[in-house]
Amino acid sequence: MEDLWRESASSLAQLIRGGEVTSREVVESHLARIEVVNSAVNAIVEVRPEEALAEADRADAALRSSDALGTLHGVPFTVKTNLDVGGYPTTRGSFALAGFMATSDAPVVEKMRRAGAVVLARTNMPDLGLRLNTESSLYGATHNPWRHGYTAGGSSGGEAAALATGMSPMGLGNDIGGSLRNPVFCCGVASIKPSRGRVANMDTSALFEMALNEQIMLTDGVIARHVGDVRRGLEIVMGAHRADPQSVDVPLHGSPVSKRVALVPEPFGGETDPEIAEGVRRAGRALEDAGYEVEEVEPPKLFESYIAWAELMTTSMAASELDLTTVIGEDGLRFLELSTADFPPATAESISRLHQTRFGLARAWREFFMTFPLVVGPTWTQSPFPLGFDIKDAESAMKVLEMVRFVLPANLLGLPAACVPVGLANDLPTGVQVIGDLFRDDLCLNAAEAIEQSLGVLTPIDPR
Repeated sequence: MEDLWRESASSLAQLIRGGEVTSREVVESHLARIEVVNSAVNAIVEVRPEEALAEADRADAALRSSDALGTLHGVPFTVKTNLDVGGYPTTRGSFALAGFMATSDAPVVEKMRRAGAVVLARTNMPDLGLRLNTESSLYGATHNPWRHGYTAGGSSGGEAAALATGMSPMGLGNDIGGSLRNPVFCCGVASIKPSRGRVANMDTSALFEMALNEQIMLTDGVIARHVGDVRRGLEIVMGAHRADPQSVDVPLHGSPVSKRVALVPEPFGGETDPEIAEGVRRAGRALEDAGYEVEEVEPPKLFESYIAWAELMTTSMAASELDLTTVIGEDGLRFLELSTADFPPATAESISRLHQTRFGLARAWREFFMTFPLVVGPTWTQSPFPLGFDIKDAESAMKVLEMVRFVLPANLLGLPAACVPVGLANDLPTGVQVIGDLFRDDLCLNAAEAIEQSLGVLTPIDPR
């Protein structure tokens, strides 16, 4: 078969299992695609063809010997460079960590391999993931596949760009401030930020135990071109793991609830591009056609949730044992300087108040979900910006943070949020996120899939 790189992960799994293609043929197709298009976007930063093909050959041998097969047997996937893959450096995009070798797999990588999937390549990210724009001091910038010279989002920008251009059918990333959602908005693919605790987080190569902001807000997750693949990937990587004491086994599917949706085309706290707001309303109409009851209403204390996220991030980073100036490049440090200058030093009293505030916000949102089980709004409120815009000056840095104000409450409160494209705005992808109550990832995915079925899939594309 030609152009296997165009197929979804689920389709490839079916073709391999049915004997219509081999895992080697699938991997070879994606390696060839990387060779053709990666130079235009710089999404893939490390690929070892011999190792990937050897894994594929082992998958083919297992199929021939009728061994038990995993859900994604023989299907290639890519991995962000802050997730451990044994024998590969976990660089986190930083020049200072170029030789920082992992000795074992992160839980999500381990589970993907257990499902039969094949590690294909590593993908780009900004230094330590601390920008909304994938420009790395080690690897350089990842370009938006839809418009060269524009951001692919961050921090999982390499993953999203690789998927959008057909270099990978599924990828792994993580999210503490939209890093699984910002890039899929920019590149026109799909993802989910899972509920806190549903997916185990841990890298054995980490220098320190997880900081407080990471314990509360960070989660690993899956990116793909199709919502169905995102669901399948989540089913594989979710669940308790010995490496993460906060990870839990919770069924993906919960009890039936009402199909009421709170639609938020223009979130409070800043400007929203009219074309992006229209994309949200387009998603609302698609949900109405699918039987949902949609009403334009905003969840409580949205802006307060945004501010609390920022305070928790800056407080935790200020208390970090790691000297950021030794591991983050000049541009990354400039973004941190520009975006955190207005926050006063933390005190014991301010930290205590912050967590009281966070608990009150979570209670308010829980009450809201009793009436509206789903909240649908924009991922970013403006279209992707040119590379370097986020570090131009203090005004541009704050404008970028304003754009993601609807992203951050899900991190602060540990909520699931699925993202799906809804078309183009200003000739670049635009999309929505579907936010649900804790552990109702299934409701988010159901609604995202209904939107996708109505509005279609945008990728794969050739870089433009």
